[in-house]
Amino acid sequence: MTVLSAFLLAVQIALFVSVSSMEIYTSKELQAKNGTDTRLKCTFSSSSPLGEDITVSWTFRPLSGGIEESVFYYFKKPFPPSQGHFRGRAIWDGDVGRSDGSIIIRNIQQIDNGTYLCQVKNPPDVHGEMGEIILKVVDKVKFSEIMLLALVIGVGSVFIIVLVLIVVWFRSYRKQKIQSTAVSVMECTEKLNEKPCDLTDANA
Repeated sequence: MTVLSAFLLAVQIALFVSVSSMEIYTSKELQAKNGTDTRLKCTFSSSSPLGEDITVSWTFRPLSGGIEESVFYYFKKPFPPSQGHFRGRAIWDGDVGRSDGSIIIRNIQQIDNGTYLCQVKNPPDVHGEMGEIILKVVDKVKFSEIMLLALVIGVGSVFIIVLVLIVVWFRSYRKQKIQSTAVSVMECTEKLNEKPCDLTDANA
C-alpha cells in the first residue's frame, strides 16, 4: 500500500466516523430539590435508522470522586440496578423509538450529587461523546438565570401594556373633552341673538 493510498483510507475512515457519530443532548447542569423525584433528560440523534439493538447506559460519578456506579441500563427493555444506592430509585422514563433515553431518580438525596453520564449506541452507529449532567441537590431550588430573565420580561411587558392603555385612555378623554367644548361654543354662537351665553358654563 502506497503512502497516498494509506492517507486516502485514513481520510475515508475519519469521514465515516464523523458522519456516523451518535449525537447526545443533555441539560449539562441540573438543580434538584432534596427529597423530590428528578428527571434526567437524555435525547439523541443517529445517522443510522433506529434499530432493535439500541442500548442506553447511565453511570454515576460521585462529586467527591471515586468509582463510577451503574445507574441504569436499557437493551430492548429496561434493566434497573439490582444493587447500589440507586436500587429501587432509578426508573425508566424514555422512549427509544422517539430518541429519548431519559430516566427518573426518586427521592433525590445529597449523596446523589455528582455527574451522570448517558451513553447511547445504535449499531452500527456506536461512536460519539457521552451526554453529561452535573446534578446539584439543594434544600431550595434557586431562580435560574432563565427564570429570572423570564420574570423581568414578564413584569416589563405588563408595565408597558398598562402604560400604553393609560396613554390611549388619556388621549381619548382629551379628544372627547375638546369635541364637547367645541359643540358647546357652537351652540352658544347660534343662540347669541336669543340670549346671552356664559362660555364659562359651557366649558365646565
